[in-house]
Amino acid sequence: MSQSENMAAVTEDDNPGQLPVAGDEAPAAAAAGEVAGEAGGQDVAAQPDGQADAAAADAAAAPGAPEDEASGADADEDEASGADADEDEASGADEGEEAPEQPARNVADLEQESEIAADYVEGLLDVADLDGDIDMDVEGDRALVSVVGATLQELVGPRGEVLEALQELTRLAVHRQTGVRTRIMLDVGGYRARRRMELTALGRDAAEDVGRTGVARRLDPMTPFERKVIHDAVAAAGLRSESEGEEPNRRVVVLPAG
Repeated sequence: MSQSENMAAVTEDDNPGQLPVAGDEAPAAAAAGEVAGEAGGQDVAAQPDGQADAAAADAAAAPGAPEDEASGADADEDEASGADADEDEASGADEGEEAPEQPARNVADLEQESEIAADYVEGLLDVADLDGDIDMDVEGDRALVSVVGATLQELVGPRGEVLEALQELTRLAVHRQTGVRTRIMLDVGGYRARRRMELTALGRDAAEDVGRTGVARRLDPMTPFERKVIHDAVAAAGLRSESEGEEPNRRVVVLPAG
């Protein structure tokens, strides 16, 4: 059985309280397909439609909450995932919007989130037959989980797209168990740390260029995490920045002073 098929075969019976399954929520199902395809080196679109439909039907028929209640929970999770992306990018006045209010989280809450996330990610690695150690930490008001000890480029993907999908799945798994939205950050092989350094330098260079020419500069489309790093670097240089466009083509515009 291939890695992609292994991941597609996971059900709630096999993984009680761990892995979201097809049919539980649309964003997780879509992200899971992307992750499975990257991890197995296969084209997700090549999977038979019947197999995906059967998996969704099995999940929908699983015992649990009534349909209406489950639908309400799915809507809450969809709303939470969108808010998480906004918070990742939010940089105070730079975005022109206030971040949504969240209940105060103490260290114990964040440590619980990291433990749930670590168990979930470990389950994904087992399903995909990939090696890697899990590190957990708390930084400020955010829990951090990192997969280390191996080169796992298939879990990062081009421009970190697979990593973003994995992070979204992990947040949904934590939200399901705690009932609280989470801003937990997932990293694989130190990718985010390296990318942060690159983006900080890019934001600083863009700010210097705009400060010298007085002309706004539009950067390439980026993920919420990447845009947040750029916003912080530009603000540190004394200029303003804002985001424009819609995902996945949303980008940062560095603005001249005044």
